[in-house]
Amino acid sequence: MRYRTFSEPDYPALQALDLTLQRAADPHYDALPDRERDGRLHTSLPALKFYERSEHSFVAEENGTLHGFVLAQSVWQGDRPIVLVRTLSVHPDAPADVPGALLHATVKSAYDSAVYEIHFPMTPALHAAAQAESAVLTGAYAVCHLGTRADTAPGERLPIPPAQGA
Repeated sequence: MRYRTFSEPDYPALQALDLTLQRAADPHYDALPDRERDGRLHTSLPALKFYERSEHSFVAEENGTLHGFVLAQSVWQGDRPIVLVRTLSVHPDAPADVPGALLHATVKSAYDSAVYEIHFPMTPALHAAAQAESAVLTGAYAVCHLGTRADTAPGERLPIPPAQGA
């Protein structure tokens, strides 16, 4: 397996893998409104062009087949930079070490550019890799979708607490 940065010739394969993963995650994906389908994809042309230049995004490739990708960027926090992982996506048939190797590629690129803090959504697939990188768990990401996407966006809804005093 080869872990490398990606470029424009990889875009169609990245988009195809992203679409495959979206359909696997939600069997009703193709029936969703266009806006919601587009909102779930990580590989729009503008996003790929942006992450290609980020220096922290990589693909896992073997014999011309992409098995996964990580999209990450450096973000200035006002007092220090961090690397923020937007997504780490891996084909279900990929070798088990692919998620960890992609995360490690991002960690190494952050370190090489003097960024010493990497934030990523904690998923079951990344648990072992996070341990190997000596990560600390400070919570999990939550996302607020505004507007009509709030009705159809993926993820586990937090329960609405009972009214106080009721």
